[in-house]
Amino acid sequence: MSRSPSFSVKSELSVKADPDAMQRWVLAFCIIRFDLEQGQLIEECYPPGCLTQEEELEVAFSSFPDSVSQHQNRSSIHDCIFFFRFQRHKHSKQGNGTSSEISEIDDKETSSTPDEVKSIRRSRSTDISKSSKYLYGYVFNRQRHDERLKRGGEQKSVVILSHGPYYSVFRPLLQIMGPLYFDIGRKAIEHIAGYVSLWPSPVPGKLMELPIGNAMLKVNLPPAHSLPLESGISYEESASSMAPFLPSNPSVPQGLFHDSDIFGTFRGLLLQLWLLWELLLIGEPILIIAPTPPQCCEAVASLVSLVAPLLCSVDFRPYFTIHDPDFAQLNALQEGDKYPPMVLGVTNLFFLKALRYIPHIVSVGSPAPSSSRVTIASRSTGRIPAKQEGFGLQQLSLKKFSPSSLFNAVKLRRDGPLCLMTEHKEAIWSTYVATTKPDTSILNRLIDAGMSPRVEESMSVVNNEILRRHFLELTTNFLAPFGPYFRATTPSEGSSPYADPPPLPPFNADDFLMSLSARGVGKFLSKRMRSNWLDLYRRFLKGPNFLPWFQRRLAIAENEQHRLWRQARMKTDIHLLITKMPELEIVDCFNAIERHLLWEMQLQQSGRAISDSAAMCQKLKGDLQAVFNVLPNDMQQLLLLNPQRAALLQGSSSPELTKLPGRPSIQVGVVSSNSPR
Repeated sequence: MSRSPSFSVKSELSVKADPDAMQRWVLAFCIIRFDLEQGQLIEECYPPGCLTQEEELEVAFSSFPDSVSQHQNRSSIHDCIFFFRFQRHKHSKQGNGTSSEISEIDDKETSSTPDEVKSIRRSRSTDISKSSKYLYGYVFNRQRHDERLKRGGEQKSVVILSHGPYYSVFRPLLQIMGPLYFDIGRKAIEHIAGYVSLWPSPVPGKLMELPIGNAMLKVNLPPAHSLPLESGISYEESASSMAPFLPSNPSVPQGLFHDSDIFGTFRGLLLQLWLLWELLLIGEPILIIAPTPPQCCEAVASLVSLVAPLLCSVDFRPYFTIHDPDFAQLNALQEGDKYPPMVLGVTNLFFLKALRYIPHIVSVGSPAPSSSRVTIASRSTGRIPAKQEGFGLQQLSLKKFSPSSLFNAVKLRRDGPLCLMTEHKEAIWSTYVATTKPDTSILNRLIDAGMSPRVEESMSVVNNEILRRHFLELTTNFLAPFGPYFRATTPSEGSSPYADPPPLPPFNADDFLMSLSARGVGKFLSKRMRSNWLDLYRRFLKGPNFLPWFQRRLAIAENEQHRLWRQARMKTDIHLLITKMPELEIVDCFNAIERHLLWEMQLQQSGRAISDSAAMCQKLKGDLQAVFNVLPNDMQQLLLLNPQRAALLQGSSSPELTKLPGRPSIQVGVVSSNSPR
């Protein structure tokens, strides 16, 4: 978005904020000022009391461009938009363990050992935390140059805190709210909070229209399968939303940060995108360094978006500072120690020394022309400026060999990332050898927009679509071999849909790899991967992304199978079914129908019933009565000894009787018994 949406405040149309309704989107609005004597101070927080003291400090420190990365720009007003993500330690205090203990448990959960991967069992229920594990902070920062002030200027940030990764929502909202706050002060918070309170609940994967005054935000939300279960909000997920094939509508988002600027961010490193895709796929720790917060957060968001539709379980931090509580633990790691699976976006060059043993370092972005280090994005957007220094498309010739480019590459590798201390360059330092080869046909389709900013922006959209579509196809094909483990079945013709559905195939890592090695990876990947492609699957199985994704897909497949069998029960002609059954199977069928009926009634009583639950209950009651009517007299009397069952049958009595050859049939009237079952 290149221009700030217009917004006008009319007092007669002002809307009163509802904190409870606002929580569906926003946890809090904060105003943070940088004080010369006391540092970062939270001036306003609405609603008050929603953050712990530790969280307030973390939000305050993360809401300003890092001092080491800043350049004293002489322009009178300088705005930028970026976002950060941090772990809520209050979330961990709800358990019995300490924060450090919880962190260790989380690390174990996100990295599966070979033994854990070899045998994965299904879990029919998943606990969803009532409080989110992470918080997102969306920042509008203003730096005002004024020689009359002590330090020649002042800094203040408007921050929106949310449980959700909704950068596509809060970036344009900050383009309205940021300037409005600096125009009218605290009233801006009240007005924006009032309008946010009127928004409907977030619907993942849908295009939503969200009114703000006389403006309307039209935004696509990320799909449910890309949102972590610990986001604090439960969403319905369908099997179709996670099916191993490409979506028919390319405009529908398939993962987080679907509108991030991949092309603009990695324009000088396009040949390395496939390496970065693999590193994130297998959960390798990555340090991304950029001149400014908007550039580093856009780089992290773009990298996360590359692995859609995979659920990304790597801990990503779009803007990470030395004040983050996790920094001390990372800073203590020595050579040979294993870094946790993280993607850290930083601007402070100190991280090059503090985290010098991190295995993969990526440098992106361009400094301002007047500075050797820094640029802050334009006032109206948090995106990276479209024109980047670096290789550029004209220099991205895949057919020509340049001795100077080879020399520069060797020099970069020899100097290491510490060369960024003297001059910023776009580069990657990693010893990892990618299995996936760069797709030259995709690179050749990218358009060089030239020098016009307007044309540059529109062409960047086209290039982003080409790249995002390719990596979506690449990830989808990579995950396709796991498809048979999520294949829901329906009752076969003539079989009883009242029986329990068969379990989905159990997963065994060794068997999976052996089978995959025998049948091959498929035409799409075999043309794009080297001969050691099976090693990439081995790394993926041991990485942090596999187990959460697999278990999530498995739960959805089980729910889909449950839905299909329930649908079959709704359509089954019970009279026709039981005419083909021996007596013992009829008794089993009676017990199964009773079990399903009690479950439906329990859902209704708990308020969790689905739309056709009442009709389903009526159908099952009729089926129960029909099966009861064909049972022998002594069996009927035995079944009626249970008062609950007798009540079910009494409520579903039907004048229609079904009689099988050689069996008496009894119509149930009023039967009462106090005998135990």
